[in-house]
Amino acid sequence: MSFALSRRGFIGSAAALSAAPAAVRAAKADAAAPVPVNPLVKNRADAQIFRHEDGYYYMTGSVPEYDRLVLRRSKTIAGLATAKEAVLWRHEASGPRSGFLWAPELHQIDGVWYMYFAAGPSGGGDDVFRIRTYAVVCDGADPMTGKWRVLGELQTPWDSFNLDSTIFVHKGVRYMAWAQREPGIDTNSNLYIAPMKTPLTFSAQPARLTIPTLDWEVRGYKVAEAPAILHRNGRLFMTYSASATDARYCLGLLTADENADLMDPKSWTKSKQPVFVTNSQTSVYGPGHNSFTVDEQGRDMLVYHGRDYEEIKGDPLFNPDRHTRVQRLYYTADGTPDFGVPVGNGPLPERFVSAANPAALLAHEGTRLIGGNPSLAQTQFRQTKGRAGKDSIMLSPILMPDHYLVAAKDGTVTLQPDSKSADFSLRSQFVRLEEKGQGLLRFAAVAAPGKAIGMVDGQVALVASRDNSAYWRAD
Repeated sequence: MSFALSRRGFIGSAAALSAAPAAVRAAKADAAAPVPVNPLVKNRADAQIFRHEDGYYYMTGSVPEYDRLVLRRSKTIAGLATAKEAVLWRHEASGPRSGFLWAPELHQIDGVWYMYFAAGPSGGGDDVFRIRTYAVVCDGADPMTGKWRVLGELQTPWDSFNLDSTIFVHKGVRYMAWAQREPGIDTNSNLYIAPMKTPLTFSAQPARLTIPTLDWEVRGYKVAEAPAILHRNGRLFMTYSASATDARYCLGLLTADENADLMDPKSWTKSKQPVFVTNSQTSVYGPGHNSFTVDEQGRDMLVYHGRDYEEIKGDPLFNPDRHTRVQRLYYTADGTPDFGVPVGNGPLPERFVSAANPAALLAHEGTRLIGGNPSLAQTQFRQTKGRAGKDSIMLSPILMPDHYLVAAKDGTVTLQPDSKSADFSLRSQFVRLEEKGQGLLRFAAVAAPGKAIGMVDGQVALVASRDNSAYWRAD
């Protein structure tokens, strides 16, 4: 019998500005931290990145071969791109952990390192999707060099498909959240939560938090999987991934008050729409299976995987091009995460807030530059190396990566496609000037000496370089 391998095919055959003040965060800035470039790490899906108390960023994820558990670390997020990767453990020659290994997560519990992962047996056919959750444990203080051994299998109420376990502590209680197929419910996976007694057992019966029922949760497969927790602004936010793992893959959001009973499903509210989806303008497809970390300045960061293209040849399971990506996570005025859109390949973009009018950001509506605060994606601009010497830069909106800010002859600043002409190459060049210790910057126009990008009456234009309206704060 022919069997088209799919991670979830077993069912068919038999988952505004940041709340922290910018000035406070800037005071904590590590000026030496390099800017991460997306994709951060190629061919690593289901990525988990976190900053440990030892000052290192640790990263693990699924490898395209699904045959080993890996780990890398770096003092910076950008450094993870080239950090040496250690193989902690490989799948076994036979038995329940001899096939695919999925979605590892590293956690330290009471000073001991554990890595949770999902695994199935080898042999082909439906049996390879007899996926269950296991843990390996490290015998030393350094997870990169210690020896790892199998601790055992997670004990859940049902002997059924389960994966994507994550752990968090809230009000002194350690919880696990994970995805599982529950007998009697016609879905591929639902989300569950339970307090933990030991690293592999629960101290109470699990609670089912959500079942995929909305149209964006059931495209291709009925999936709710890969939970990740963020505790901010008096609430717990639980992201999860939904639908098939192609371009339809997306993130949903559950929200609970920080003082609510987390074991009561009624405490959690589901987003009516996905919060993070494919974006053809930035060329990122199927963003999902996320985690959260903070950057070197302590600002929240979203970690996720996505492809650079939409059409996949063959089975998505064996497509290796789900790359690890990172980007800033912002918040709306009421403290809810604003995920924006996947920012696309290249250096991480920034937002520029007018120092003269903090309510106005450098933004655009199509090809028209404006000063305002429209959607998050309309206020994100990427800085790349310029063409007029080592100090020149170019600025491009993430939604129009082939357009750049250009100083026009009449003193206006416009968005124009790269014509490759000498005139374009001159007028699209700026020099970023930092005011040390003040958190202020200017963009001096190479083509107009003494002039810089400023904002006048809500309009973006060239102004005198030392005019108050020429100063910005990066966010």
